[in-house]
Amino acid sequence: MKVMIRKDSKGVLSAYVPKKDLEEPIVSMVNPDMWGGLVTLANGWQLDLPAMAADTPLPITVEARKLASAEED
Repeated sequence: MKVMIRKDSKGVLSAYVPKKDLEEPIVSMVNPDMWGGLVTLANGWQLDLPAMAADTPLPITVEARKLASAEED
């Protein structure tokens, strides 16, 4: 799914999913530089982001994979 990653003026990272009209803060990351690993959104969604350079400029739209959560099984 297409996801826009951005950072606000306070340095808070968030993910926006246009298809769901959903914007949530990123609350945790497996990799310190975020790219090429899982991130968890405030609503509990986990997204697998593509590998990219740590200094990739934001905002950027990427193709991410949403992992199924326990509620969806």
